[in-house]
Amino acid sequence: MSGSCIGCLNAEALPFDFSMAFQPIVNLTDGAVFAFEALARGPKGEGAGTLFAQLNDDNLYAFDQQCRVKAIELASNLGLMQTAAKLSINFMPRAIYEPRACIQLTLATGKRCEVSSDRLIFEFTESEVADTDKLNAIVTLYRELGFLTAVDDFGAGHSGLSLLANMPPDILKLDMELVRGIDTSDARGIMVKHLVAMAREMKIDLVCEGVETAGELAMLRDLGVELAQGYYLCRPAFEHLPRTDEIRWRP
Repeated sequence: MSGSCIGCLNAEALPFDFSMAFQPIVNLTDGAVFAFEALARGPKGEGAGTLFAQLNDDNLYAFDQQCRVKAIELASNLGLMQTAAKLSINFMPRAIYEPRACIQLTLATGKRCEVSSDRLIFEFTESEVADTDKLNAIVTLYRELGFLTAVDDFGAGHSGLSLLANMPPDILKLDMELVRGIDTSDARGIMVKHLVAMAREMKIDLVCEGVETAGELAMLRDLGVELAQGYYLCRPAFEHLPRTDEIRWRP
């Protein structure tokens, strides 16, 4: 192991069990799955809130580490590498003590499960950006290792455009509040239209989250959005990678 920290020594100290559901991020041009996002669930499919209620400073690191392991192991067992899709895993920057030491378990799991680094995306939410120097070190290392990075819930936090200027990710996921009712909101339509153009010029993949109606999906397609995610397309599937025929990618 390269480096060590107290958190790494306690990576398996998690007092509760959990599993994963997978929700596809869909390419609207052909219905292909761009990536499956791994979402933590209780062992019987219970909502993530039942898990988050049990987190504290003592087990936060273990949970972050074991989410990565569970997501990679389960997706691999379900046939991820027999598809062209990537696997997107949420992580908590505050649960990382020393980036190079804390990534070792992830690297070992990927190697064991034959999931290559270029198939992994690591998401962090804009609202979690507190220590920008630490986050920059994490993102820089992840890119060196071949991972992609994504900013989740963009538009819901405080850092906004300054984050894109100082630390542009590979993928930008727009917060669902910018998508909700976009087919009846001129303001939302204008904002998303220009965010699509900006992302394209910056060579960032843009994903619109939280698509729940045919009208929203139709408007996003009209605005040139290529990647989308939401209940209208496909709900999270517990311990299952949704097939193409389970995805509704046209309005």
